[in-house]
Amino acid sequence: MDLTVNIGRLKLKNPVMTASGTFGYGEEYSEFVDLNKLGAIVVKGLSLKPMEGNPAPRIYETPCGMLNAIGLQNVGVKEFLKTKLPYIRKFDTKLIVNIFGNTLQEYVKLSRILDDAGVDGIELNVSCPNIKKGGIFFGTDKKMLQKLVAKVRASVSNAVLITKLSPNVSYIQEFAKIAEECGSEAVSLINTIPGMAIDIKTRRPRIANITGGLSGPAIKPIAVRMVYETFKAVKIPVIGMGGIMNSGDAIEFMIAGAASVAIGTANFVNPSATIDIIKGIESFMAENSIRDVKELRGAIKI
Repeated sequence: MDLTVNIGRLKLKNPVMTASGTFGYGEEYSEFVDLNKLGAIVVKGLSLKPMEGNPAPRIYETPCGMLNAIGLQNVGVKEFLKTKLPYIRKFDTKLIVNIFGNTLQEYVKLSRILDDAGVDGIELNVSCPNIKKGGIFFGTDKKMLQKLVAKVRASVSNAVLITKLSPNVSYIQEFAKIAEECGSEAVSLINTIPGMAIDIKTRRPRIANITGGLSGPAIKPIAVRMVYETFKAVKIPVIGMGGIMNSGDAIEFMIAGAASVAIGTANFVNPSATIDIIKGIESFMAENSIRDVKELRGAIKI
């Protein structure tokens, strides 16, 4: 069976990768997962300088999912290159670095640093506000998204460029087409959906930040729909994510149009979820006489 998939110029040994922010820098899960078996490791969001993130409590379990407001806590690019990158490079697995910034210039500078460092892919987290534009989010403003992707594309020559789209728009396929036209080699979707929970006894928000990003099975139907709509609108690969807990969920995303899938919240429930899902996909292919996993991509029957 052929499990390999292509994400732009990047060839993965299988379609299963980790979702940014749910797998640390890889090392945290190495005790439970053979990192060599993953299609790709997507590390947690990285910025130019270290960030402490939001105050606790930052995570709250909800029915069929969880809310989180970590606040993009990370070690910063300097420490990443010094201690995190050398460790990940010990493994025969593609490395994709999720990045964010508050200005276009920060995105460009960070992209150049990582491209020069030889990472395999760069995933643009566009769910961040441009502080010079009054806090307008890159991922929900078409002109800003266009400028951001084009500028980063011009600054990156080796790493594959992926744009992680925000679900908080009316027509996500329109934003996917902009990313494609501006040079993104793939799009990943969806990011978390804003949510809130309140303790009825104290009448206080469950999360110190008041609101957080909802992930897990609760958002899966929304994610599958957006992957399907995006697959029909663009020619570049779509990386699907949002509530994938098992191999059946992953296959559902691929049938909707995803070339590969990213596992997020499931990692908190089952640290070896990624490996279980890879095995499950293999079993499904064997049971259904599927020789190439790419046969599943967009195989939906309407």
